[in-house]
Amino acid sequence: MGHNLYSNEKHDHDNHHGEQLIEDVTEFYSAIDRCNLSRQLSSERPYIYYTMEVYDQSNGIRGGGGLGVLAADTRRVAQELDIPLVLITPFYRQELTQVISNLSQTEELKNVSPLDHGYEFVDDVWIHIKDQPDVILNIYQKILGSTRFLTMSEPNFGELYAGDGSGDHRLYQMISLGFGGYWAMKRLGIKPAIIQLNETATVFAAVARLNELCSNGMNLYEALVYVRKHTLYTNHTLVQAAESEFSYDQFDRFVFPNITSPALRRWIGGLFVDGRLKLSTLTIELAEAKNGVSRLHAKVADYRDINGEKVKFRAVTNGIDINTWVHPSIVTYFRDKEIIDKFNLPAENYIENIAKIPASDIRELKINGRRHLNQILAHRQDQYGNPIQIPEDAIVFDFKRRFVEYKRPWLPFENLDTLKQILLENNAHYVAAGRVHLGDTRMYQRLQQVLAAIDADPVLKERVHYIQNYNEELGLALAVGADVAINVPIVGLEACGTSFMKDIANFKILISTPDGGVADLQPAPVLEVLGHDYHAEVESVYAHMRHACKIIRDDHLLESEVHRQLTAYLPIISGARMMKDYLKFLFPGR
Repeated sequence: MGHNLYSNEKHDHDNHHGEQLIEDVTEFYSAIDRCNLSRQLSSERPYIYYTMEVYDQSNGIRGGGGLGVLAADTRRVAQELDIPLVLITPFYRQELTQVISNLSQTEELKNVSPLDHGYEFVDDVWIHIKDQPDVILNIYQKILGSTRFLTMSEPNFGELYAGDGSGDHRLYQMISLGFGGYWAMKRLGIKPAIIQLNETATVFAAVARLNELCSNGMNLYEALVYVRKHTLYTNHTLVQAAESEFSYDQFDRFVFPNITSPALRRWIGGLFVDGRLKLSTLTIELAEAKNGVSRLHAKVADYRDINGEKVKFRAVTNGIDINTWVHPSIVTYFRDKEIIDKFNLPAENYIENIAKIPASDIRELKINGRRHLNQILAHRQDQYGNPIQIPEDAIVFDFKRRFVEYKRPWLPFENLDTLKQILLENNAHYVAAGRVHLGDTRMYQRLQQVLAAIDADPVLKERVHYIQNYNEELGLALAVGADVAINVPIVGLEACGTSFMKDIANFKILISTPDGGVADLQPAPVLEVLGHDYHAEVESVYAHMRHACKIIRDDHLLESEVHRQLTAYLPIISGARMMKDYLKFLFPGR
């Protein structure tokens, strides 16, 4: 069990900083006038964080994208700040690996086990399915300082996001997380101070809590009021139509057998419309606090409650764990120059101190990053199965995001002659990485078309590299080692995105549309991609790529752009800021 947050003893922490005085943590809370947290959060009553995915390879769990990366960063930040937090997630026994063969993506399944990554077996819990034998879920945990992973799994659990989003197996995975995770928590004597539901797939945790209260004698209305006040729904998807929905028959087979309260079963049954229920409808009904993950996202997310009223989301923009995603030499530099404080929040005079960063320091620190990138690329494979090395004097553009339609990874390849000219004239390379989601046939074809176009041109074949099997290791290497980041989602479709934060924190130049977290500031203080139509956006990207090369080559321009980006976004980037915002939101001062 994690230790008490507010003792006056000194503890050893399994984190990036070694020993830390608890008085420092108390100071963190005092700074936001939330000292009463000591009466609301403890190792016995922790912050409970539910997610279908985590992307934390160091702890043996590989997610699918940004949601998983955010979950891992949230736990790391909680550990660094000594916040009692339990992250509840499935441990998928099979893991998908991307392989490029004949310039096309294929997938390989790899078997993994929690026992191979330091997890300890806790207990078994049972999931009930109508007219089928009970499923035994194995519960494992791993304690890391004030935080812990609590995971559930069984040999036939399958991989992340297996099957159709509204299919039986996906619903089975969801109830395993919700009910199984809640029962495992109770077996360990953990009482949640707050439950954060990341996306609607986690809603059955709130249902399990509601069922427990009703089964213990509380009437349904009182139980609903209690659960709503202690549940946060964090939305990462902009359109309600994209959410999973299930039939009454599926609930009857998979959900209702795990609910002992007849009143609760009837109440849920009353939410169905034409025999179907969107999980977002159920989640909205069970969470009083609701947030989007950037300002724009909270504004444009289009969700309706059971009465058809538009749901209001509060904005809590995502952040990153600076210790994980920023090169150690840059983190040390930020601290030495009093740009960030001991909590990784912006220091008191961060604006003035950022303005003093000279180009010579930026270049020296970027050399460290390039070396790290080449070390990683030496044992990775490009689209031809070969390792690559980037010349030290070359400019590197990168695109490191899921290869999904709204992110438009193909956009810089719309005019191959222009791209080729930019790369040749500026001694530049373009490194791309990102996996197509399983079953996305349209994007499989897009990726194949891009790779074929590169293969057909000798210049592009030499200077454009698609790195297979994108993961945390490669994401970090590109964040610290590339010079210019390309981020061109269709405006209004990116919930937040955190890759751009890693780029800015590592002194990279950002070319981006004003979407997601980038749009928290208007106009966006980056090389902003604008245009009245798609063609104009493409031309804007190329113009910014040329300008970015000029910036990289010129000390004055480099200083000016790095200062502008870092000054504007440092307060947003900080994962400690994100945690601080959540604590202020969930535990208001009294």
